[in-house]
Amino acid sequence: MKSLFPFFILISLGVSSSFAQLRPLKNAHAHNDYEHEKPLFDALANGFVSVEADVYLIDNELFVYHNRPKNPSQDRTLEKLYLKPLLERVQVNNGSVYPNYNDFFFLMIDFKTEGESTYKALKLLLQKYESILSVVENGRKQLDKPVLVFISGNRPISTILSEDINLAVLDGRPSDLGKEISPEKIPVISQNFNHFSKWNGKGEMPNEDKMKISQLIHSAHAEGKKVRLWAIPDMPNAWQTLMDLGVDFINTDKLKEFNRFMNKESGNR
Repeated sequence: MKSLFPFFILISLGVSSSFAQLRPLKNAHAHNDYEHEKPLFDALANGFVSVEADVYLIDNELFVYHNRPKNPSQDRTLEKLYLKPLLERVQVNNGSVYPNYNDFFFLMIDFKTEGESTYKALKLLLQKYESILSVVENGRKQLDKPVLVFISGNRPISTILSEDINLAVLDGRPSDLGKEISPEKIPVISQNFNHFSKWNGKGEMPNEDKMKISQLIHSAHAEGKKVRLWAIPDMPNAWQTLMDLGVDFINTDKLKEFNRFMNKESGNR
């Protein structure tokens, strides 16, 4: 029975027997991850390297919900759904979220309540998990830890930019480009796809729309920042088109479908 113990540990952490062979998908961002049956674990089981969670500060605690709950459940805290499982995952995998994966795992936290108070509570919580978090020092130095937390929604922009040490950084907007903000403070630039195009994902995207997106990508990449577009047509033709343009994170709710699509594409190369 002793030899089975590690296997049961892996199962308890949501790790399948094929996990070691799972290929992390560098373009995969799990939109509304917390609405899936097993938040975080469903994304991890499909190789996603970026997930997002909407949070509300209620009675000094951070709860993960899309809409503000009347009676928040202790099973829906940010700590229970994301931070604690990530810590356990990193411990099992010898310092990585995925075995032998040396890039960041991105945890995007979308603040639905007021930015400063929510950030104050988040900082206190993140201090318990500092051992796995990428820490930014003086806006430049990034320590080599596996999880990078960045904040969207009601962002406490000036506070984070003015801090010497950050356990969490910012989800940027196109308006943040050209301001000499380091990619350590703003690692990702996000924008609504509809800002560029009304394309429904079928056939070819209009060239004019491609040019608008390409301009954003060029500007962001020149500053060392990744690009994520939300509200995209959530289908394979759109995924491929956006990746061909150079979009770094494909925002999708279809975890299994995207995993199959990416592995099929990899097999065809």
